[in-house]
Amino acid sequence: MRGMRSLLLRACACLALLAMPAIGLCQAGATGCLEELTSTELAERIRAGATIAIIPIGGTEQNGPHMALGKHNVRARVLAGRIARALGNAIVAPVIAYVPEGSLDPPSGHMRYPGTITVPADAYRKVLDAAARSLKLAGFRDIVFLGDSGDYQKDNQAVAQALNRQWAASSVRAHAIGEYYRAATVEFFGALKRQGHPDAEIGPHAGLADTSLMLAVDPTLVRIDRLAPGPGVTGDPRRATAALGAPAADAIVSQSVAAIRAAAANH
Repeated sequence: MRGMRSLLLRACACLALLAMPAIGLCQAGATGCLEELTSTELAERIRAGATIAIIPIGGTEQNGPHMALGKHNVRARVLAGRIARALGNAIVAPVIAYVPEGSLDPPSGHMRYPGTITVPADAYRKVLDAAARSLKLAGFRDIVFLGDSGDYQKDNQAVAQALNRQWAASSVRAHAIGEYYRAATVEFFGALKRQGHPDAEIGPHAGLADTSLMLAVDPTLVRIDRLAPGPGVTGDPRRATAALGAPAADAIVSQSVAAIRAAAANH
C-alpha cells in the first residue's frame, strides 16, 4: 500500500509539471529562457539591456536508488532561473546535460551504474567554448558558467580564462562563477555540521545535503520510500528534508547573484 501511494504521488506530481507552462520550470520570470524565445524576441531583449547570458551546467549521473539521474540538470535549470530573475537583465541558456563523468572502458565512478552518461573532458570544453562564442555573437556582454557538480569546475575556469584572453580587446567576458558550487557544498556542509549532523551523514553524494537540496528545488525527483545509504550513495539521506535544503538553495541564488554582478561590473 505504501509503495502504491508513493507511485500515485509521483504520478500526480509529474502530471502537474506537464500542465505547467514551460516558463514555470525555468523560473526566469519576465527576463526569460533562451529556448522559450524566438530569435527576434531574444534580439529585442538584448537590445533592451538583457546582456547577461547564463549557461547552467548539470550532468546525467546516478544518484543512488532514491534520486533521479537528472538531479544536476533540473537543479541547475531551476536555480539559474531564480538567479536570472533576481538579476533582472539575464537570459538562461539551455542546460548542458552531458559532462565528464569518468571512463567507459573500464567503467569508473558513476559509470559503473546504469544511466550515467559521460563525455571526454576535451569535448566538454569545446562545447562550453562554442556555446559561449555563440552567445557572444548574439550580442551578450557577460557569459556566465554555473556548474551544479564539482568535477568540471576546473574546466569551466579554464574555458573562461582562455576566452577572456582572446576577447581582451572586446567588451565581452566569460565568468566561471565558483560561488554557486561553494554555497551548495562547502557552506551547506558546514551549516549542517553546526546543526549536529556528522560528515558521514552529510555526504557528499546523494547523502543528507544533496538530497535535502533536491527536495527543496524539486521533490518529484526524490523517491522518499527509498531513502537509504548503500551503493551509489556517499552519505545517509534518511533524514533529508526540504526544510534543510531551502536555506542552501537561497544561499546559492543570493551568492551567485552577488558574484555575477561583481564580475559584470569589473570590465
